[in-house]
Amino acid sequence: MSRPVDTSGCALLHVDMDAFYASVVVRDRPELRDVPVVVGGGHRGVVLCASYPARRHGIHSGMSGREARARCANLVEVAPDFSVLGPVSRAIMATFRTFTPIVEVVSLDEAFLDVRGARRLFGPPEAIADAVRGRIRADHRITCSVGIADAVSVAKLASRRAKPDGVAVIPPERFVAEVHPLDVGVLYGVGEPTRERLRRLGLLTVGDLAAVAEEDLARSFGPHRARALQALAWGRDRHELHPGGAGAFGFGEGDPESSMGAQHTMPVDTDDLEVLSAELLRLSERVCGRLRRAGRTGRTVALTVRYADFVTVSRSHTLTEPTDATGEVHAAAMDRLRALLPLRRSVRLVGVRVEGLRALGARPTRQLRLGEPDPGWWHADRAVDRVTARFGAAAVARASVVGLSRRR
Repeated sequence: MSRPVDTSGCALLHVDMDAFYASVVVRDRPELRDVPVVVGGGHRGVVLCASYPARRHGIHSGMSGREARARCANLVEVAPDFSVLGPVSRAIMATFRTFTPIVEVVSLDEAFLDVRGARRLFGPPEAIADAVRGRIRADHRITCSVGIADAVSVAKLASRRAKPDGVAVIPPERFVAEVHPLDVGVLYGVGEPTRERLRRLGLLTVGDLAAVAEEDLARSFGPHRARALQALAWGRDRHELHPGGAGAFGFGEGDPESSMGAQHTMPVDTDDLEVLSAELLRLSERVCGRLRRAGRTGRTVALTVRYADFVTVSRSHTLTEPTDATGEVHAAAMDRLRALLPLRRSVRLVGVRVEGLRALGARPTRQLRLGEPDPGWWHADRAVDRVTARFGAAAVARASVVGLSRRR
């Protein structure tokens, strides 16, 4: 008879809401409880979240709305309402903090909890996980899954195993037996491009990756990435959490992370530079508004372009000074777009992101160079912020954005 495994040393919990976006919709619209529901989709968009009845039809996040509708004739599509999702997320994070102050928010619907200091009050990690699930169900009327381990990536892997509405533990002594036989793509942070590169090297399982010497791996991935992959393959990555975090799009709780961004799928594929410029201006306005509300500035502006054939490219530019000015961010994004000309195909999606965020200090002043245009429009941006805060986002619009709406 095998001895029970001691999990008292597994102090990290990864808590992940089950189909969060769809669960909130179904919670507020009980008539949809047994109906296939997706959040997102639409005419040309992608599925952000699929309810479990929708998943039984093979629908998943990232799938195009068109394919989702083809798979399920009675599918219900709901647009995401972040005015509802944001407060629910913040309330959930507040619930986590009643168990431990050490909460690292990953996104709107997931967080890591360090419960080392909570065991005397709430019991062993499994008891805490059950208590968290019970509180989420009682207070917010949705479900969550909890993974327990002693490292961040392993806790994330365990929570996937726990879905839906369960608890799973992967202690260090069981890591090799349970994880090494799995596909290398299960590792936290190993996306599809990295998985394919590893498979081309003959590394199909986590165990295959663990068996490769780090210096051999470095020849394909570089020393830093090779070291990180080896740590993942042995479950020896980060053990400490960084409290706070709000997700790159400004949701969640705590301080924003190192970037904020927005993206949009065009109603019709286009290579019209004027239309793309107007859309990038609208996105820049949205991102910079978030930056100003958060009291942040950033130096690096990144552009994302997805073509009609779904090939996606990203380009970035680092400014001389950090900024939260819409005009500066838009100009930098347009410079990156022009660098892609001629476009390989019509564009399906564009996105803007500001990276390298820092707290806003006093507005820097400097003498403009001869012939240099004033990039700031700093006071104008803040005047627009005051108007929209009082009268709503539709109260003020830039002429080119209005022109874009008419052309659509």
